[in-house]
Amino acid sequence: MIRPDTEAELSAAIKEARGPLRIIGGGTRSIGRAQGDFLSTAGLSGISLYEPGALTIVAGAGTPLAEVEAALTAENQRLPFEPPQMGALTGKTGASTIGGVVAANASGPRRIQAGACRDSLIGVRFVDGRGDIIKNGGRVMKNVTGYDLVKLLAGSQGSLGVISEVAFKVLPGVEATATVVVHGLDDQSAVEAMSTALGSPYEVSGAAHDPARQTTMLRLEGFAESVAYRSKKLQETLKRFGDVSADVNADWTAIRDASMFAGGSGDVWRISVKPSDGPSVGAALDGCKIIYDWGGGLIWAEVPSAFDLRGVMGGIKGHATLVRGQGCGPVFHPEPAPVAALSKGVRRQFDPRGILNAGIMD
Repeated sequence: MIRPDTEAELSAAIKEARGPLRIIGGGTRSIGRAQGDFLSTAGLSGISLYEPGALTIVAGAGTPLAEVEAALTAENQRLPFEPPQMGALTGKTGASTIGGVVAANASGPRRIQAGACRDSLIGVRFVDGRGDIIKNGGRVMKNVTGYDLVKLLAGSQGSLGVISEVAFKVLPGVEATATVVVHGLDDQSAVEAMSTALGSPYEVSGAAHDPARQTTMLRLEGFAESVAYRSKKLQETLKRFGDVSADVNADWTAIRDASMFAGGSGDVWRISVKPSDGPSVGAALDGCKIIYDWGGGLIWAEVPSAFDLRGVMGGIKGHATLVRGQGCGPVFHPEPAPVAALSKGVRRQFDPRGILNAGIMD
């Protein structure tokens, strides 16, 4: 395994590579079928700048996510997008890194309110397939390509460049949390209830539904007095859907990490659709274990090994990504031909030799 300890060493390793490189951080959220020698970013670790007053943090790509979150917690601050920990789901034992979070654009339940990882990312440094060091955003802007590299790198799965450093805007911590729970709803009614809550003025920061338990969860966060008031008003708003109660101890980490699928033997898929189409996906996967997040727009599903999930979804528009298992077909959702050609062209610009996570999108 190649394990550079500095950005200069990372650049040299890529320049000297004679074959494909498989990029890993902590290895907990690695998906796809990349090939080649392992190139680890674990040595590029450490928080290089943290200014709580400016709500800004800068860290090396290999910095453990837990280290970043601990530093923020000490100052009563947080990453806005609530990054999930995928180790339990994928069965991998490494420590999630902040660079891996960016490479996957990993975003938790709070995405519906605070946006995705890329929306909080304000700067990035990376090494492209030529071995050139590129920086974009943050305190220094160098964007000779014309691309918004900060947004482009987030979710690129290491196929455009190897991230060496990231910079985020952060938010103050949460004083109080409450969850309004609606009991006994089917999937269609649950999505309607979640849509009603999200369209209300009560600032819902999480909206999830567990079909097996028939529980629909709406999270409220903020100052204690405000949370108590909004919880009461939201319960009144949702009474027409059925039995409503409040729960101050609801476990959102299980929703965030999809840990209810940990230890299973089936394939696990992450499906993104319009919330109104969520119940149709649920109906198509009747008998399979599923969880709805993001108001019904994100569905985690565990299906039998090699199950043709995309085929069963039929004409439902969206994206399905294989997170665990062998699956049926490509790991990432096939792109329409014009988009695929554009994506290939962008990858060729940044990685002309095609050595960075080669095959990951196949």
